[in-house]
Amino acid sequence: MTTETSDAVAVQDLVVTRARRPVLRGLSFRMPVGSVTGLLGPSGCGKTTLIRAIVGVQRIKSGSVTVLGLPSGSAALRARLGYVTQSPSVYDDLTIRQNVRYFGAVYGVSKAAVDRTIRDVGLVEHADRLVDQLSGGQRARASLACALVAEPDLLVLDEPTVGLDPLLRRDLWDHFRGLADAGTTLLVSSHVMDEADRCDRLLLLREGRLLADQPPAELRAVTGADNLEAAFLELVLATERGETVETVTAASEVEV
Repeated sequence: MTTETSDAVAVQDLVVTRARRPVLRGLSFRMPVGSVTGLLGPSGCGKTTLIRAIVGVQRIKSGSVTVLGLPSGSAALRARLGYVTQSPSVYDDLTIRQNVRYFGAVYGVSKAAVDRTIRDVGLVEHADRLVDQLSGGQRARASLACALVAEPDLLVLDEPTVGLDPLLRRDLWDHFRGLADAGTTLLVSSHVMDEADRCDRLLLLREGRLLADQPPAELRAVTGADNLEAAFLELVLATERGETVETVTAASEVEV
């Protein structure tokens, strides 16, 4: 999979308000093609709003969001972008296979691609079960299959592994890495720290502001923390003290 630009997503000075209250406050960052970017932050910090802006369904006040070289929301992006929301987006009265075939037909993919996608999300044994007979985790994987079947250039996942057992989470993340290695760009919203360590880069949001945009190892080094949870906490505390990331870096270097 290729795109016309080295950045799959470019966000510049993005501001979003709701009921005249700021939700996103001047965010700027880039996501390289073929990378896995983790989006983290507490509930209500603006993660889902940012995701909606990237997929083109969020009204923005100012700034710009460019996706695969085009303004977000462009009609030409519909077949190139996969989006999995927190709530499963599948039809209860259809089987898993029927759901994935339906979404595959929209994009003109083959039945072989449908079967391969169902296998990739670990649902082969349940493929002919109605969705309303599935567990929450199985429904989530069925939604993921519907987004993956068209082999999108950009895959945006909002809390894709909530409610899944550790083994399945590991398998899905291995699959995500395989997609990235093949050229797909992924943005994954998560609150699980071990998942954050699987990302190439992390975006840490708090109260609509971007506190960090760094690889996991660099984030640990900057804060002097042994793990990402401690690193995030140090960044939050530093922000409350009015310090910058550079100040935190300097302090950790002195301690060493």
